[in-house]
Amino acid sequence: MKRVVIESPYAGTSEDEEKRLEETRRNIKYARACYNDSLRKGEAPYASHLNFPQPGVLDDNVPEDRKRGIDAGLEITRDFDLTAVYTDLGISKGMTYGIERAKTLGRLVEERQLGENWEEEYEKRVGTHSHNGLFA
Repeated sequence: MKRVVIESPYAGTSEDEEKRLEETRRNIKYARACYNDSLRKGEAPYASHLNFPQPGVLDDNVPEDRKRGIDAGLEITRDFDLTAVYTDLGISKGMTYGIERAKTLGRLVEERQLGENWEEEYEKRVGTHSHNGLFA
């Protein structure tokens, strides 16, 4: 089973705080959909941006916390086989950093897309999930 680093956008980019939070929520859904895609390919995916910036873990808006999360993610994924870059929502600065890091380590980088219906398919999976409502 290939160990795969998932690169997808995390933080919203809008100047308006409410819109930025909505973009971040959308990006979290997208990252979860990317996880699902990778698992369905028979891979073992990992996305530090789904693990560390959770309430009670690290705060992505605190520079020291953000650095801790990035450093931990880089260490965890150091020997992974592939970096999968999901591009339906564009490529963020953080993704660019992850791509460059993968190339520096000699790791294969593969561009992927979920397609235009990714959000609809995601919502269907969430609606029938046994833990629906447990995770925000």
